[in-house]
Amino acid sequence: MGALLGQSQEIIQEAPSTPVKKDTIKKSNRQKIDGIIAAVGDYIILDSDIDLAYIELAQQGASAADIPRCQVLGSLLEDKLYAHQATQDSTIVVTDAEINAMMNEKIGVMMEQIGGDMKKILKFYNKKNEEEFRSFFFDVLKNNKLTTEMRNKIIEDIEITPEEVRTFFKKIPQEDLPTFGAEMEVSQIIIQPKVSEAEKQKVIDRLNEIRREVLEEGASFTSRAVIYTQDRASSSNGGFYKINRKTPFLKEFKDVAFSLNEGEISKPFETEYGYHIILLERIKGQELELRHILLTPKVTDEALKEARDKITLIRNRIMEGEISFADAARTMSDEKETRANGGVFLNPRTLDSKFELTKMDPTLYNQVSNLKDKEISLPILEEDKLGQKQYKIITVTNRIDEHVAEYSKDYIKIKELALSEKRLIEIDKWTKEKIGETFIKVNGSYRNCDFVNGWVK
Repeated sequence: MGALLGQSQEIIQEAPSTPVKKDTIKKSNRQKIDGIIAAVGDYIILDSDIDLAYIELAQQGASAADIPRCQVLGSLLEDKLYAHQATQDSTIVVTDAEINAMMNEKIGVMMEQIGGDMKKILKFYNKKNEEEFRSFFFDVLKNNKLTTEMRNKIIEDIEITPEEVRTFFKKIPQEDLPTFGAEMEVSQIIIQPKVSEAEKQKVIDRLNEIRREVLEEGASFTSRAVIYTQDRASSSNGGFYKINRKTPFLKEFKDVAFSLNEGEISKPFETEYGYHIILLERIKGQELELRHILLTPKVTDEALKEARDKITLIRNRIMEGEISFADAARTMSDEKETRANGGVFLNPRTLDSKFELTKMDPTLYNQVSNLKDKEISLPILEEDKLGQKQYKIITVTNRIDEHVAEYSKDYIKIKELALSEKRLIEIDKWTKEKIGETFIKVNGSYRNCDFVNGWVK
């Protein structure tokens, strides 16, 4: 999938085919040689790529029974167009190191899910050995990354004004207005156990020791990141990240990263996540390729008990009317993201304060589903994104029944719908323009497909 062609036009041969009705191509029960069915620029599409796409659809829970092969091919053609154009764009850089790191992480997840049996993966993808699978999977991931980067570049500068949102909403016929499901707004107060200075120093000392081992003994920073870092997002790929000034990382982290020279390892420094050291591997224009190790000081049982006692006292004061939930959150909560707005918890998917019940995270739903309005939960022990234990109390501050879209009430959602439409229009315009500029060939009976875009020239 996505193998490179040297001289694509010369090697593509159209196989004789019997005319078929448009958009009704089915897979024959007879075994046939896997052939090239299409090419976009330097990329080819094999008949087996469509079969693989069906398998991936099934994995995602989609019903592939009613999806014609023509439709799947159309989607693959779009992906290859994005990937081909990305290779022509000097501002889009996807490195082999980045793809290898991504591949190792994904294979690690696969292996964990199937009990560490590589043979099952090889059988699923019909590959002879691990080397063949890795070569195939590398191409898949690189093409996917190029596709994503190209698509993001097309829409990255697209913005929408309030007037455009209003115009979008007004043009929707009354009978076609979307219906939004039941929602609720949730507030929370979080108390994090205090970490002792002794535990902090243990972490700093360990990071200094790792730094010394790498600099003085030639130890591998990558292998130590795999073993020791507590950053779950990067542990499997050796702590690797590629960042620029606009990457949404903590300011303290970026300040240290951009102060380093290639090959330099920072001294331990602190962020809200714990303590880090950074190895700057490469500077590429405005981007840095780096690795880091994160260690988080341990919380003692005594500190955990103190946190529970504190949040219990806060809950009692609120229930007795001594202080409001919002004021308690502003003055006593340890969570920066919700403290400033009185504990209001933002939906991470929409960045809005409303949570649609059918799309709510199951854990959060279980915590709030039985709460009455203004009722405060008992202290809840949970783990934060780094696996550190903390206590919280939550309350439901507002409930919104299922309703037909209203401009003032649902502005955020309507804005997203309007922005999505504007992006789709821009993508459609870009696609039609690039189809006209790019070498594209569709073979055999697939030329009879009734594609949405003009793939057959």
